[in-house]
Amino acid sequence: MSATAILVQAIRSELRHRGITYRELAARLGVSEPTIKRHLGKGGFTLQRLDEICDVLGTDLESLLRQSHADRRAVTELSKAQETSLVADPKLLLTTYLILNNWRFGEIMATFRIDENELVSLLLKLDELKIIEYRPPQRIKKLTARNFSWRKDGPVHRFFMSRVLPEFFGERFDGTSDAFHFVGATLSEGSRARMQAAIARLVEEFEQLARMDARLSLDVRDGCCAVLAFRKWEFSEFTRLRRKRVATARS
Repeated sequence: MSATAILVQAIRSELRHRGITYRELAARLGVSEPTIKRHLGKGGFTLQRLDEICDVLGTDLESLLRQSHADRRAVTELSKAQETSLVADPKLLLTTYLILNNWRFGEIMATFRIDENELVSLLLKLDELKIIEYRPPQRIKKLTARNFSWRKDGPVHRFFMSRVLPEFFGERFDGTSDAFHFVGATLSEGSRARMQAAIARLVEEFEQLARMDARLSLDVRDGCCAVLAFRKWEFSEFTRLRRKRVATARS
């Protein structure tokens, strides 16, 4: 990867981490959003512009590149053995979820029935599993990357599908901030690609909001979940009613 590409990647990563959109960055720099997109698409910006971007991010070039290097070394996906250890212990899985979502030592104890000794024991297990780096009494460093994700069809995914989703969808979606929509249609390949891109953008926005709100106190935050799924699919009862397609003879 070229030096320019590494730098652009580092800036994009820091923007996501701080929850700053291209539009917000453009406004702070006094330029148009298309200009920022062009800069961060091809890396065509001056050293002065780079300094201005670093000022907005509250960092400097050295720190930006150091964080980028750390991100490239961080864990993006756990092993099957690591995930198996997590799902075998509900409190360990809960602690992992909280740490990955930037909960602090004291916040965990104040919110859940986990005393200090037990929490220390859980954190030491996560340190042994190389998911975090823990230094008593309360120093916790995540070893996961910002783009971390669970294994596809791995132990945590299967736990989620069998235990979490049924409970999630078994409740009513009638709260003031709740939303539930199930839509179906026949779409072309191009339209399906656009839907996938739109979901990716929505997930990124959700993560940006979570990172920004992590700075707020717990009494103004509530646990929230969203399930975003999209695939080429038809309900089996409908499929059984389809007419069989007759092959057309070619001359």
